[in-house]
Amino acid sequence: MLFNSYIFIFLFLPLVLIGWYGLNYRGKYKAANVFLAGMSLWFYAYFNVRYLAVILASIGLNYLLSFLLTLIPAEDSHTEPADEAAADAGPRTFHLHTALWRRVGLLAGLVLNLGILFYFKYYDFFIENINLAFHTDFTLRHVLLPLGISFFTFQQLSFIIDRCLGRCEHYSLINYVTFVTFFPQLIAGPIVLYKEMIPQFEDISRRRFEAASFSRGIYLFVLGLSKKVLLADTFALMANYGFAQTFSLDTLSTIAVILAYTFELYFDFSGYSDMAIGLGRMFNIELPVNFNAPYRACSIKEFWQRWHITLSRFFVTYVYIPLGGSRRGRVRMLVNTFVIFLLSGLWHGAAWTYVAWGAMQGLLVVWDNLGVVGIRGREEKRPSRFHIPAWLGWIFTFSLFNLSLFFFRSESMMGAMQLFKNLFAGNWTGKIYEIAARLDLSEVYICKQALELAAPGMMSYFYLAVMLLLFALAFFLVFCPTAYERSMRGELTSGRCWVICILFVWCIVSMSEVSTFLYFNF
Repeated sequence: MLFNSYIFIFLFLPLVLIGWYGLNYRGKYKAANVFLAGMSLWFYAYFNVRYLAVILASIGLNYLLSFLLTLIPAEDSHTEPADEAAADAGPRTFHLHTALWRRVGLLAGLVLNLGILFYFKYYDFFIENINLAFHTDFTLRHVLLPLGISFFTFQQLSFIIDRCLGRCEHYSLINYVTFVTFFPQLIAGPIVLYKEMIPQFEDISRRRFEAASFSRGIYLFVLGLSKKVLLADTFALMANYGFAQTFSLDTLSTIAVILAYTFELYFDFSGYSDMAIGLGRMFNIELPVNFNAPYRACSIKEFWQRWHITLSRFFVTYVYIPLGGSRRGRVRMLVNTFVIFLLSGLWHGAAWTYVAWGAMQGLLVVWDNLGVVGIRGREEKRPSRFHIPAWLGWIFTFSLFNLSLFFFRSESMMGAMQLFKNLFAGNWTGKIYEIAARLDLSEVYICKQALELAAPGMMSYFYLAVMLLLFALAFFLVFCPTAYERSMRGELTSGRCWVICILFVWCIVSMSEVSTFLYFNF
């Protein structure tokens, strides 16, 4: 089920809100959790009922492993030794056994979760490369990729790792299931941690309806919906057409296409995250912020502190720090940084284009960490040899991220290389008019009809003007306060409410063709 669909907005969401607050109002807190988990599983199974078996098996096995970890006695508890010799050896042996079993549990958790992820997401990619490298003929399974598997797998993996390290306790089954399946963040994040979610579900004070939280949730949800329906889906018209014409693009059309995809990706994913946070607030549950105006960043390092924040947090906490982080010297720190970006690229998809994208991002962040170039006016831990103004740093950062998306969006490495060739070829074929003509929007219907009657030869310039205005709007919104910032500022005045009502109606009218979110594929 999609957030931007009639069945979600007019059927699913009202039903789940009424059931949740109704059961909690009557003091049936466990029943409310069961109801919310059941509705979340319906939300997930709506895409394909076969996905349900995968997520339930993953939840069941992880919960069983968490339960087995409770059978390992605490390190500081042991029976009184029978004699003095046993007193010398007993506690030490016990501690060794405890640590050993926790390591076994950690290994089991890694194998379980990464094994499931590998089979469904990377098996065919692995076999394809084995066949190519060794001229073998292993059969591909063409396994159907369950939606959101990368998100709910990482979510459970973080829980199991912390359980094995003794950082968290074992929770009740219904609280655990609710934590994993909570539908606002189930399909495309943010990647939440148990310590952010389970205490909120256990807090009875959050079960009461709060008008302030609910209204802010609606406000943020509609702003996110507007990003998706009115902006991301509009940019997708140009981006999808342009990437299907990779080998016939000229320089200007290549720039237009990659800019269209850059804004489609941002408004699509940040719009989903805003909707997720807004839905959470409707249930009086706070989800972490996943985007913090990344296109304002003046360096690649700053960009990754703002983009997909919860994914970066996961890799830093569970990969970068265990590898040694920055504690083992500068060279090791740079290698660790590059490794987590390679893994981040592979996390996004089973293709060499994603690996290349991750490698490019890793190299750029490593370059930032070397401290050769700094941003003037910014406090930096390591002094830089050269300093550039912030506006120039922004241009470099935004341009380099756009270039990296040649890999991210292309179907093959050959297609990505062709886009680089197109960009630097310096040729002109007029293809940009064809790209702009994809913006045959209902919002400009009256203007289009009038121009066709008055000056039909100007139509190509009209669409070009619409495209330029759309890009100008996107840049303007990038530097405006974010949807989350707007939702947290002051009271919801009547003016804001009217704007939200207009945007909501506009989105409903524009949802004749419902599109999926880009990160559903990851």
